[in-house]
Amino acid sequence: MNVPPRLAAMIENRTFDELAIGDRASLTKAVSQQDIDLFAVITGDVNPAHMDPAYAKTDMFHRVIAHGMLGAGLISSVLGTKLPGPGTIYLGQDLRFTAPVDIGDTITATLTVAEKHPEKGDVVLDCQCTNQHGHIVITGKAFVRAPREKVRRPRVELPEVQISRHERFRALLAKAAGLPPASTAVAYPCDANAIGAAVEAAQAGLIIPILVGPKDEMLAAAVAANVDIAKYRLVEAARGAEAAAAAVALVKNGEAELLMKGSLHTDELLHAVLAPSSTLQTGRRLSHVYLLDVPAYPRPLLVTDAAVNIAPDLEAKRDIVQNAVDLAHVMGMVEPKVAVLSAVETVSPKLQSALDAAALSKMAERGQITGALVDGPLAFDNAVSPAAASEKGIVSKVAGQADILVVPDLEAGNILAKQLIYLAGADAAGIVLGARVPIILTSRADAERTRMASCAVAVLIAHGQSVPPVGAGS
Repeated sequence: MNVPPRLAAMIENRTFDELAIGDRASLTKAVSQQDIDLFAVITGDVNPAHMDPAYAKTDMFHRVIAHGMLGAGLISSVLGTKLPGPGTIYLGQDLRFTAPVDIGDTITATLTVAEKHPEKGDVVLDCQCTNQHGHIVITGKAFVRAPREKVRRPRVELPEVQISRHERFRALLAKAAGLPPASTAVAYPCDANAIGAAVEAAQAGLIIPILVGPKDEMLAAAVAANVDIAKYRLVEAARGAEAAAAAVALVKNGEAELLMKGSLHTDELLHAVLAPSSTLQTGRRLSHVYLLDVPAYPRPLLVTDAAVNIAPDLEAKRDIVQNAVDLAHVMGMVEPKVAVLSAVETVSPKLQSALDAAALSKMAERGQITGALVDGPLAFDNAVSPAAASEKGIVSKVAGQADILVVPDLEAGNILAKQLIYLAGADAAGIVLGARVPIILTSRADAERTRMASCAVAVLIAHGQSVPPVGAGS
């Protein structure tokens, strides 16, 4: 809401003529992890003493501490907003950093006018920053040119800033990195992105790729991606469909533990998986799961199905839910909360998605879906927002805190997932479940972190491992 200037908090300076020796002003701020992260983003200062808890334990303070200049920034804030205030020109500073600033410390910066020089309007101020215990952490002097004209302005409202450290995906990668790399049949990696993703995962120690496709095209793609594939096994296959069949055969014969999509279409690869001769079927419907790291959401979020099943019926949705629940268990969620989405939170005979949601909830109660709490129908806001669920009076163990979102159809899932990726800044790892081995899907638009997370999830599934859940603080 825009507040009229006359009602807004104001910033008013003190001109050179208004200043007197001994005048002082203070500002107090609690230092958070986000402050440290923001400072590192702005300055590029990723000194591990401030950013890496494992390293920080080995240095002289044995803990993460704030950047020294972060505290010094409070001095600048006092100069620019209070004493002398707007119109002040910062000329120089002489500071001593006498004690570390810890996460959670409350720092008070106090400035006192020490000298006035009327020739140019220069002012020297004594500076002192203390923590909540009264201990001095910064001391020194600031040299400024004070304003000559009076300024009184509305205080500018600061933008909201959210930092994502992608800790959820890091936890996956850390767990998978401790396991033996999984042999992976990569179907038709014939462009720079596809072959680059396979090599990146190999260099990270996650997979041992077997590259299946036309040899000349794969070599050309490696050149384009500036990667060396000389040490990897190449299996000749002329076209995409042949490469998919050959990759599936490698799994069938026990030569590969995972499947990875290259630059062929998803349908081609899944057609080979579902072929009667493949033996990769389990009797359960194949489905795609997006594992999303959404900065604004306090836990990992799974969205299904957004890539395989176009308009699933109730029986298919049961498998879609169970596949996602099984993945959630790998993610360390003991009893994931599954929200079955519709446009409304009440059962309506006019909406098939609402009827399916109600049926899936009852199926979970009767043991036809296991290992999760399932509720629906729920609208998206009621599924992820406790406030929205409360406003609607919804009594549910799932509403407002969903771990898994089950969408009505592929179209809705694709739109939802891509909105979260492109508008909410989410990272999204993709994997297909329901076959005898997990199938890694990557996209040309994926960041390296996302591609690695997709491979890490597949490796964890292949080794029957799980990772402790990573909650808020991303």
